[in-house]
Amino acid sequence: MPSGYLADDVPAPASLRLQLNALQSLCRQTIAVRLAALAIGTPFAMAGAADGAPRYAVLTAAVLGIMGSYAMLRDWDRFGPRLLAHPTLMALDLLLGAILLLTASPASPLAYATVCTPLLAGLLYGWRGSGVFTGLQLTVLLTVYRAWEHRPGAGTNTVLILGFCAGAGVIGVTLRNLLFRFGTATEALSEATSRLAVAEAVETERARLARELHDSVAKTLHGLALAADALSASADRSADPRVLKRQAELVASAARRAAGESRDLLSGLRRHTDLTGEPPTDLLVGLSSVTDHFAARTNVPVRWETSGPIPARDLRTSQIHHLQAILSEALENAHRHARATQVVVEVRALTGTLHLTITDDGVGLPPGLTPEEAARAGRFGLLGMQERATTIGASLSITTGPPTGGTSIRVSLPLPTPTAPHAPRASREEAAHA
Repeated sequence: MPSGYLADDVPAPASLRLQLNALQSLCRQTIAVRLAALAIGTPFAMAGAADGAPRYAVLTAAVLGIMGSYAMLRDWDRFGPRLLAHPTLMALDLLLGAILLLTASPASPLAYATVCTPLLAGLLYGWRGSGVFTGLQLTVLLTVYRAWEHRPGAGTNTVLILGFCAGAGVIGVTLRNLLFRFGTATEALSEATSRLAVAEAVETERARLARELHDSVAKTLHGLALAADALSASADRSADPRVLKRQAELVASAARRAAGESRDLLSGLRRHTDLTGEPPTDLLVGLSSVTDHFAARTNVPVRWETSGPIPARDLRTSQIHHLQAILSEALENAHRHARATQVVVEVRALTGTLHLTITDDGVGLPPGLTPEEAARAGRFGLLGMQERATTIGASLSITTGPPTGGTSIRVSLPLPTPTAPHAPRASREEAAHA
């Protein structure tokens, strides 16, 4: 099978808008060149035509050729598809050009209009169409040469135009196939990009669900298991119904909380939005609710420290939600893993950055432990905090072994730049009059 430039025509890609626009532009430019050559060469054809019927025939061919080219150039969207569907129209145009060229000679400017026919056929019809019309045009040129071979320069000009016609046919088909190959490659790239985008979206959603399950339902179920263990131990050690009732209420409360968190998570999936619940729009109120609940549940005291102009309502709801989740995870780790007896929560706003620092006096993290290593060991809390910080455009750093022992987690979130307040209308008008 032929290969390379002589291969079969490249099939048109499924999406043709860009390729058709480019082909349309090339075809119109080719027709514009042909129209200019016809306009310049027609006087030579008229001068070489004999009086009577030959002159009228040449005039008719010139008028029809120029009008047809002008119509194609002016309204390609209307006439172009007809030319593509009916190659006989191209053959008629070639015949009109042959009539003009017979009286103008191959040494006239009209000869250069013949180059446009193979080029346009290659752009529209591919290799087969280009081969047919290039052959027909070469036959016309040889016939014209036989009629004008006695004129000086006719042979040289004929050879030159023959080479131009053959090259124009190859160039037309090559441009057409390159455009279609480009379209096919563009489609493949678009499909690959779409698949990557879908895969990335799925992976992002999986990570989000893992964080939400770890930070809500998983913690509550862990507390439920602890409460159930305590109830079982109380039943073995004591027959006091009040103790058993209190432990059973703790189990029931944890079960209801787990059911509510599961319902909120499912509602967030139904809405196709992040699970934000209804966190407060005030930053300090939202963080305080987390520490108050933690202190009441674990009896671990939490001390607050604030400094700087803390933004009350400048942060988005999603940012406050993620900061609450990071704080909750840090407190839970301090209680469950570090066995801390006190936690300090510090909120500072310095040089356009909000710093949230959680420091405990527990046993600290193992030296050199990273969130990725903890995740490989089945502990996803540190990785979840890091992912949440990245989601809101913040940075998270974890240090262990401060002077008081324990672990310190800091989240640094750039604050939005405040916009200058608009001047009141009255002030602007007074300034204008002044």
